[in-house]
Amino acid sequence: MNVIRSSARVPAGSLFLGLALFGVQPALAQDYPAKTVRVVTAEVGSGSEVVARIVAQALSTHYGQPFVIDGRTGGVIAGEVVSKSPPDGYTLLFYGNTLWTTPLLRKQVPYNIARDFAPITMAVQSTLVLVVHPSLQVNSTRDLIALAKAKPGQLDYSVAAVGSGNFMAAELFLYLSGVKMTRIGHKGFPSALLSTVTGQAPIFFPTIGAGMAQVQAGKLKGIAVTSAKPSALAPGLPTIAETLPGYESVFSSAAFAPTGTSAALITRLNRDIIQMLQRDDVKQKLLAIGMEPVGSSPQEVDAAIKAEMAIMGKVIAKAGIQE
Repeated sequence: MNVIRSSARVPAGSLFLGLALFGVQPALAQDYPAKTVRVVTAEVGSGSEVVARIVAQALSTHYGQPFVIDGRTGGVIAGEVVSKSPPDGYTLLFYGNTLWTTPLLRKQVPYNIARDFAPITMAVQSTLVLVVHPSLQVNSTRDLIALAKAKPGQLDYSVAAVGSGNFMAAELFLYLSGVKMTRIGHKGFPSALLSTVTGQAPIFFPTIGAGMAQVQAGKLKGIAVTSAKPSALAPGLPTIAETLPGYESVFSSAAFAPTGTSAALITRLNRDIIQMLQRDDVKQKLLAIGMEPVGSSPQEVDAAIKAEMAIMGKVIAKAGIQE
């Protein structure tokens, strides 16, 4: 074996610097957090914001440092903020599907989902529910498709905003069923739901918590859930996939850090967030709002995002939707 020897002396300061740099990533992960952590998410009251707040409160208690919610209107703004933040673990992002579906709808977005964010874990998922106004004479997915085919373009469906979860659920439904209906857009979820409750746009895909509350109150009729499997939160309702094979559209909210965050810190955050999601008190709070705790590896987050972008890219292209 050849041994390369050098007579050059390494300055003591450089040696200590090298040792420090060699151990900096594990040390930072071990000592984290040493100060307040900012959790960037959606606007107050949105699904992602409520989830982020519940998890942040648990992390604050766990770590003994504040995890402060920074709610932003729109995924583009939240994404841009985090993409430009230092990769030190003190700015995290909790956001739903619109973070990665918005780039499919807009020509210019100030971030790149694959380049700018390091996935930590999928925090929660929640099925949506297909509901209709009681005046609409349908009782199943098959009935709705038959009626829409008999009256092409004459049925109105409600959406909260272009790119929202209910928007994507509706567009996927149209794509797979081949029916034509008229989209009625609204500025936010409350007005979109009200539009269906009043019968103005009698078809909607709300979150399961809000949708089933209206079904139980007798104001709307539950038809099916958008998940691949039936949900315990909507007992008795079949899946849309039973009629439209391959249909699945769920609300997801994942945790991210800026790209460049150390692997050691991502691993620790992944472990600790999953631990918080498994706590009974956290589970109960999430289930109460229709959110089911997940907890996954960063690789699983990446795969789920790519899969959804692939199918929704086709849906959006066929529909010719772009802002």
